[in-house]
Amino acid sequence: MTYQILLVEDEKWVRTALRKVIEKIKLPFTVVHESTNGMEAWKWLEHSRADIVLTDIRMPVMDGLTLLKQIRNKGKATDIIIVSGHDEFAYAQQAVRLGAFDYFLKPVDAEDMTECFRNWLQRQEPGTAATKVQQDGDQHIRPPVDQVIHYIESQQRYDLMLAEAAALVHLNPSYFCKLFKQQKGVTFTDYMTSVRMREAVRLLEHTTLRITEIADRLGFTDAAYFSNTFKREAGTSPSEYRKRLHPA
Repeated sequence: MTYQILLVEDEKWVRTALRKVIEKIKLPFTVVHESTNGMEAWKWLEHSRADIVLTDIRMPVMDGLTLLKQIRNKGKATDIIIVSGHDEFAYAQQAVRLGAFDYFLKPVDAEDMTECFRNWLQRQEPGTAATKVQQDGDQHIRPPVDQVIHYIESQQRYDLMLAEAAALVHLNPSYFCKLFKQQKGVTFTDYMTSVRMREAVRLLEHTTLRITEIADRLGFTDAAYFSNTFKREAGTSPSEYRKRLHPA
């Protein structure tokens, strides 16, 4: 099965570049129509269908966010992926809140598009399009970054990697990384390190688990790397920290 994409972009050379990237990644997607603005795209959607609308934000006549709102308000069973420039990051956040599936920065990287489309394919399950649209709306009630943090805390996923975290909220890793840093003031990697270290302290203080067992529980494949990380963050090694708590 080949999934259909409506490409919406006012600059012809950008449309051509996006089409070439879509062809290059060799996934079951094809551009079935191109529009130069949101109004053209909406008129086409009134009588035709697309699985994905890949749209720029800033366009004449009707911009990408207005098109997104129109699609959502009319209950069209299609996902929206936003493409725009680096200076429009705030618009990306608004697009996510409105239910956009993902967001790309220009120039679009083939690797990021591949990751996004694979996530989209994995999410496709038997069921009506209406159900899928409802699920899309539900998943954005909680902001994406907070969704991931809630998941980490509730599931105790101390080994969660950036790519997996981004996939949980259907964002490409580069955008999720920028969004996380902007909203929380630290990188996702640094945040995960702090979460792991807090749990390490708790386990050292309240359990008799060996250092290797604690490292394994926190997702470290190497106990020495865990000890070095703990010492860098806490100023002392795990074993020294425990000895200070329970001196002989």
